[in-house]
Amino acid sequence: MPLGALEQASPVKPRPKVLRQYELIERVRSYDPTADETLLNRAYVYAMRMHGSQTRASGDPYFAHPIEVAGILTDYRLDTATIVTALLHDVIEDTQATRDEISGLFGEEIAELVEGVTKLSRLELASEHTKQAENLRKFILAISRDVRVLMVKLADRLHNMRTLGFIAKPEKRERIARETLDIYAPLARSIGCHRFCSELEELAFEHLNPVARDAIVLRLQTLRLTQGPAVAVVSAEIAARLKAANIPARVFGREKNPFSIWRKLQRKSIGFSQLSDIYAFRVIVDKEEDCYRALGVIHRAWPSVPERFKDFISTPKRNNYRSLHTTVVAPRGMRIEMQIRTESMDRIAEEGVAAHWRYKDQSYGFDAAAAEAAGGRDPLVNLRNLVQLLEHGGDVDELVEHAKLEMFLDQVFVFTPKGRLISLPRGAMPLDFAYAVHTDIGETTLGAKINGELRPLRTALTNGDVVEVIRGTKPVLPSDWRSLTVTGRARSAIRRHLRQAEKDEFLKLGRTSLDQTFARAGKLRADVSLRPALDRFAMAHEDDLVESVGRGRITANQVLEIVFPGLKDTEKAAASASTPIEGGKGARLYVRGSGISANSALNFAACCSPVPGDRIIGIIDPDTEDLTVHTIDCARLAEFEDNEDLWRDLQWTAQAERNTISHARLRATIKNAPGVLGQACTIIGEAGGNIINLRMHHRQSGYFDVDFDIDVRDARHITHISAALRACPEVDTVDRAQD
Repeated sequence: MPLGALEQASPVKPRPKVLRQYELIERVRSYDPTADETLLNRAYVYAMRMHGSQTRASGDPYFAHPIEVAGILTDYRLDTATIVTALLHDVIEDTQATRDEISGLFGEEIAELVEGVTKLSRLELASEHTKQAENLRKFILAISRDVRVLMVKLADRLHNMRTLGFIAKPEKRERIARETLDIYAPLARSIGCHRFCSELEELAFEHLNPVARDAIVLRLQTLRLTQGPAVAVVSAEIAARLKAANIPARVFGREKNPFSIWRKLQRKSIGFSQLSDIYAFRVIVDKEEDCYRALGVIHRAWPSVPERFKDFISTPKRNNYRSLHTTVVAPRGMRIEMQIRTESMDRIAEEGVAAHWRYKDQSYGFDAAAAEAAGGRDPLVNLRNLVQLLEHGGDVDELVEHAKLEMFLDQVFVFTPKGRLISLPRGAMPLDFAYAVHTDIGETTLGAKINGELRPLRTALTNGDVVEVIRGTKPVLPSDWRSLTVTGRARSAIRRHLRQAEKDEFLKLGRTSLDQTFARAGKLRADVSLRPALDRFAMAHEDDLVESVGRGRITANQVLEIVFPGLKDTEKAAASASTPIEGGKGARLYVRGSGISANSALNFAACCSPVPGDRIIGIIDPDTEDLTVHTIDCARLAEFEDNEDLWRDLQWTAQAERNTISHARLRATIKNAPGVLGQACTIIGEAGGNIINLRMHHRQSGYFDVDFDIDVRDARHITHISAALRACPEVDTVDRAQD
C-alpha cells in the first residue's frame, strides 16, 4: 500500500458464484503444500452430487453455497479438515447423507466436525422464543470442544448474509440480521476475528437500519473530500519522524466503518460532528520493542491526550488483541488516534485464532501453544467462560442474556492484593471480581476495599485497581445484588440462590397478568378451567403455567385464546392492545424487586422518565412505603446517597417489555433553519415514535433547543430514535432529557 494511503473499512466483495474445483485446491495448497488433494477433490464432488438440483433463494445452485463457504475459509488459511467440513456442512441436514456415510468416506474427525455444525440447524421446530437460546446453548458446547466448528459456522453465516437480499420475506431478513448482530458477530469478536465481525456487523446494519446507514455513508463521503488529503499528510509526517529515528514502519489512515460510527453515536450520545476517531492511524513496525520506541517518538513530537493511552501489549484483551493505543494533538489542534503494533499483532487483530494455523510436528493445524504465547493468554478462554455459564444451569433466557454480555463487552484488568491479574468486562464491580476469584468468595462477600480504601459495592472497577474482598462466615445474598454485577458467572450464582424466592413473585405477576388480560376481553379467569392451556403447553400443574406467564415465557393472550377458542376479533384486539405504563399499585405488573410492600404504589419519576430496558432504582417513602422509580443514572439520586436504606433494587417484568407504551423525553439541539423542525419530527415518526408534546427554548445564534415528549416501546426504541436524529446533518446533539 502506498505511504499515506487511506484504507477504507469496506466489506469484502463477493467471489464468483462458484469457485472451481482446481481453484479451491490451489488456494489451500498455496498455504499448505501437504494438503490432501484427493480428500478435497472427493469432498467437492460429493457436495455437488448430494445437493444436486437444489437451488437457493437467489436462484443459484445450492452447491455454490458450501463451496463459497470453503472459499471464505481459505482466506484464513485453515486446515484441510476444516475446508472439507465447509464443503459438507449442509449435506446431513439437507440431503440423504448420514453421519456414518460421512465418517466412512472422509474419516471420523471430519464426521464430528460436520455433525457439530449440523446440530445447530436442527432446532427449526423449536418455538421462536427458545430457538435462539437453544441454538446458542448447543453452539457453545460444540465450539468449546473444537473451535473449527465456530469458524465454519461464521463463514456459513457470512455467505448467507452476503446473499440475504434474495430472501423475499422482510421479517425473515430482519430476524436473520438481528441474530447475526446479537450472536455471531460478538462470537467472532470473542475469538479475535475482526474481519469476520466487521463484515457481519456491516451487512446486518444494512438490513436492520438502511436509512441510518445511508445517512452515515453520505456523511463519510463528504468528510472524505475534506479530510482525505489531510490523512495523507499526517501519515507522511508520522512516517518521516519514525524514519528519522531509524524505526522501519508502515503508516496508514483507516476510516471507521458505518456500523462502528452508529454504535458510538448510540453509546456516547454525541453527534456525528463530535466524533474524533472517524480516522485512526495505524503504525506497523517490525518488533515488539519498536512499538514502544515508536510511541516515544510520537509522544515527543506531539502532546498526548491525558487518559487516552492504553497498553494492550503488556495486558492483551481477552481475545488476544495486542496493540498500543494513544491519542495526540497534532498541529492546528487536530486529534489523532493511533494504533501501534507489529505485523504479527496486526494479523492476530484481524484474524484472531485463525492467525495461529501453522505447521507443527509435521502437520498443519491450530497451534494452541503458539497462540497463547503470542498474546500471553489462551485465546479461547472466552468460550470456556461461556461453557461455565451452562454448567451453572438456569433457563435459556439467562443463558442468552449472560452469553451476549460476556461476548460483547470490553474488559478491565484488576489485581488481587497478591498481584494476581483478573480480567473482567468493562463496568464490572467488586462482586464480579469476588465471583471471578471463586464462587465461595462471592457468596460470602460483605464489602470491598479498592486500592486500600473501603468503597461501596456499586463502584465500577477501572484498569489497575487492587481489590480486596471483605468476607463473612456465611453466604449473604440480598436480592438487589444482581444490580451490583455484570458478569454472567456472578449473576448466575446469585440467581441460583434467589430462584425459589422469585417463584412466588412470578406466580403473583402471572395471576395479575392473566386477570387483566381476561378482563380486557370481558372474561373472568375464575369462570373457566385452564386445563386446555395446560395440555397445549404440556404442563402438569396450573402454577407452572401461571409462573411461565409471569416470567414472560408464555403470554397471557396465548392462554386466553386457547381457553376461549371462539373469541371475537374485537375481544382479541382489546386483550392485546398496547397498555400505557402508569404509576400506582397497578404498576407492580411492570416493575418488581425486593423490599416492596404489597400495598406500595409505584410512581415513575418525571425527572428521568424511566422506560422498559433502563436500569432502574426505587426510592422508598418511609412514611407511605410508596416507591419512586428512577433510572440508575438519574441526577436526583445524589440527594439520597447518604441514606441507602431508602434504595430498592428494581427490575422490569416481562409484561413491561411486551405491548406497552411509555413516555420518554429527548432534548435536541438543531439548526435554526426553515423545515428543520419538521424534518426532525419526520425522523421520529419514521422511527416509530409518537410525539405527544414539543417545547422550544434557549434559542441560540443559529441553533435552538427542542424537548420532544415521545411515546416509545422501550429503551432500545428511544436509543434508536436518538441515533436516527444524530445521523441528520441538521441535528447537533440529542440526549435523554433530565430535569
